[in-house]
Amino acid sequence: MIRIKVLGRGVEKELEWRKGMKVADVLREVGFNTESAIARINGRVALEDEAVKDGDYVEVIPVVSGG
Repeated sequence: MIRIKVLGRGVEKELEWRKGMKVADVLREVGFNTESAIARINGRVALEDEAVKDGDYVEVIPVVSGG
């Protein structure tokens, strides 16, 4: 299982880990894409193509933009 927390949205959930799962997959599972959020795995910033391992803790940080 992967524990996920979406910061600022009050969302915390668990996802079933799948072989080959990447950060981009986790972001999609919680309703984001790689342009609208940043992920941290176990406290460090992770790139979209980085593998996610069973038992990881992923924090999703929505990107705020505007003018």
